[in-house]
Amino acid sequence: MSEQSAVVNDLLRAWGQGNLQARDELLSLVYGELRKRAARYLRDERHASTLQPTALVHEAFIRLAGGKRIGLKSRGQFFAMAAQIMRHILVDHARARSAQKRPNAALRMTLDEQAQATHQRDCELLLLDQALDDLSRRDARQSQIVELRYFGGLSEYEIAEALGLSRATVTREWRTARAWLYRRVTRGATANS
Repeated sequence: MSEQSAVVNDLLRAWGQGNLQARDELLSLVYGELRKRAARYLRDERHASTLQPTALVHEAFIRLAGGKRIGLKSRGQFFAMAAQIMRHILVDHARARSAQKRPNAALRMTLDEQAQATHQRDCELLLLDQALDDLSRRDARQSQIVELRYFGGLSEYEIAEALGLSRATVTREWRTARAWLYRRVTRGATANS
């Protein structure tokens, strides 16, 4: 275990015991890494999203810190929870944007290319979210691995550490889940067009 992981684990335990200063120190320690992970996810859709990495990280930490105490015990668990929260924020954001784009029957709206791209990206994210929900009913562990990899930006090694699995198991489950999701999403996209 790295020195930083040990410090994060200690801060999580202290926060779990009600030490709010530990929460603040934890944020300072992991902020840069959380922001890099959020930026990595948002990089491909910067033109299509009004959500920025800083806003995503701040919102995730606000939701994570909503309760005064936290029951996470390790760095891996922390980043797993952060990935899950970021997924929910992104999906909520996409739903809100999608709802704004539904024109009233009496209102005519023209769409430029950027608006179409944004709407398409929001629809893809919502479709992926639904597919992940379906996958979680089929195989909760595979769904969690996808969430950590795709939304959290965790490496296979980090996922293995967070979930207490071998790296080989994570690699195998990631490949299987990706193939299942690809089939599910492309089938769903075809049905929705």
